Amino acid sequence: MSRLIAGVTLIELLVAIVIAGIVLSFGLPGWGKWMAEQRLRDRADALVHTLDRARSEAVKRGSRVDVCPVSGGSCPGMPAAWEGGWRIVVPAAPGGDAVAIAVAREPHAPEGLTIRGNRPVADYVSYTSLGYARRADGSLQMGTFVVCRPGHKARKVILANSGRARIEQTTEDCP
Repeated sequence: MSRLIAGVTLIELLVAIVIAGIVLSFGLPGWGKWMAEQRLRDRADALVHTLDRARSEAVKRGSRVDVCPVSGGSCPGMPAAWEGGWRIVVPAAPGGDAVAIAVAREPHAPEGLTIRGNRPVADYVSYTSLGYARRADGSLQMGTFVVCRPGHKARKVILANSGRARIEQTTEDCP
């Protein structure tokens, strides 16, 4: 009875390693770009979900609810970079002893990613008890956030006057 030994030879193993190296050399740069694109998409999605949640919280609570950048200090406050993270806040009633209630907080964006809002949404987004986006002074609030990473196409988060937010993928290159 002869025993059959199954296995691979050293030559077969070396050929397989060379083929795997060639395949990886073509695939890894594309994979890195794909991962960076996913991080960009994730931040835009997180911002839309936060705006949707703040809108539903305002309707549910029957009071104003704000979304503010974490680095901006008070809400509404000075314009700040949204990539530092943001939070959903139920402001304290004017003239009362109550304090603002933080409902949720989103962590900062990955390194190299920027989120900038145009003037109406640069410092905060505020929802009324009816779910409309209105500034603290009652004026209409609608605007656009641009989520960017160098070498990629910009994504825009657009806030409509109804308070609804949507994502638009653009053909504009990020600076």
